[in-house]
Amino acid sequence: MQSPTDCIFCAIVSGRAAAAIVYRDEHLTAFLDLFPVVPGHLLIVPNRHAKGLTELDADAASRMVAVAQRLAAAVRRSQTPCEGINLFMAEGPVAGQTVFHCHLHLLPRHGDDGFHVGGSFLNRLNPGRDQLDALAASLRSALSTLEATAEHTE
Repeated sequence: MQSPTDCIFCAIVSGRAAAAIVYRDEHLTAFLDLFPVVPGHLLIVPNRHAKGLTELDADAASRMVAVAQRLAAAVRRSQTPCEGINLFMAEGPVAGQTVFHCHLHLLPRHGDDGFHVGGSFLNRLNPGRDQLDALAASLRSALSTLEATAEHTE
């Protein structure tokens, strides 16, 4: 896993590595992916190193989505072919993360772009209501524990 000292996204944010920067503020930087899956493929990264979404503070996470919204509007107004937008984030190797600095992909889409969302994403599971209810209860319990822990640390 990369540390801030050997992280390519940290190098881009600091100016030590070249990138086609599209947006930058004191919290976030957005640039074109060096190996895009479609034309206009953007990466939105926090300027402060965080390995994944769970290490990112809530303000930075919400800013990422707000900036993605603005960039999506800009992409639609640009010369980039765009009939739709995909947002994608992976956390951890098993999810497909290869650069361990939190980043949000913004993918401009059009009908013949050649990119396909595939695999098991399209082959959905069909759990029963009992399984869904049990999982929801487990997640609510975990969320409650996290919130209680956060209240005690503030």
